[in-house]
Amino acid sequence: MLLRIGVAVILSLLLTLPALLLDGRMLQGENVWVKPIKFQIALAVYLVTLAVFASLLPKDAATTRRLRWIGLALTLGTLAELLWVGGSAMFATASHYNPHPVMSAIYLSMGGVATVLILGSLMMGLSFWTARDSHLPEALRLSLALGLILTFVLTLPAAGTLAALPGHFIGTPVTGAVVPIMGWSREVGDLRVAHFLAMHALHAVPLIGVAAMGLSNPALARGLVWAGALGYAALTAFAFVQALAGQPAF
Repeated sequence: MLLRIGVAVILSLLLTLPALLLDGRMLQGENVWVKPIKFQIALAVYLVTLAVFASLLPKDAATTRRLRWIGLALTLGTLAELLWVGGSAMFATASHYNPHPVMSAIYLSMGGVATVLILGSLMMGLSFWTARDSHLPEALRLSLALGLILTFVLTLPAAGTLAALPGHFIGTPVTGAVVPIMGWSREVGDLRVAHFLAMHALHAVPLIGVAAMGLSNPALARGLVWAGALGYAALTAFAFVQALAGQPAF
C-alpha cells in the first residue's frame, strides 16, 4: 500500500507541473503551484522510503497487520495534505500562516494530520527495534530503527514550533536572500532547516548503518551507528536552537 500511494503522489505531479507552466499567478513571491509540488516531492520520497524499509521487515502476521494500518493512515493523511495545499494553490491563497479564520482552523487541524504521517515512521521504527530475529545485519537493523524513530522524535518539536509561530522566520529579512532551491533565509533564523534535517533522519542514519556493515567487529559497528545517530540528532538540535536565536544556518 505504501508503494502504491507513493507512486500515486508521483503521478499527481502530472497535474501540478503543467499548472506551474501554464498558471502565472504569484503568491508571496513565488508561483502558486511551487508549494504543492514541494509537498508532492517530499511526500513521495517519504512514502517510497517507508515502502522500501517495510519490505525489509519480517513477514509475520503481526508485522503485516501493523503495516496495513500504517499504510491506511498514511494514505488518508497524504490525501488530506495534498487536497489542502493543492486546493489553496487553486484559489491562490496561502495554506500556511493564513489569518483567515477558516484557513487558520484548517491549518491547525492539518497539524494533527502531519502528526499521523510521522507516526508512521515511529511505528515502523519500533517494528525494526523489536525485530531481533531479523535477517538483516545488526548494524543495519539498528540504524533503520534509530533513523525512523528519530524522524518522529526530532520532527515533532520542529514542526510544533513552526505551527505555533506566525511564520518560519525568526527575525525580519531585509534583502530576502535565500539558499537556492531550498528557499532558506541567509539573513535570519529559519526553522525549516531543522525541520528538513529532522525529516531526513530516516535517510541519514541508515546510511551510517550501511557504512558500519563493512566493519568486522559487531560491537564496533553498533557503536558507530549509535554515535552517528546521536551526532545527527545533535546537528538537528543545533540547527533548531540556531534558528530560534535568529541566526541563519548559511
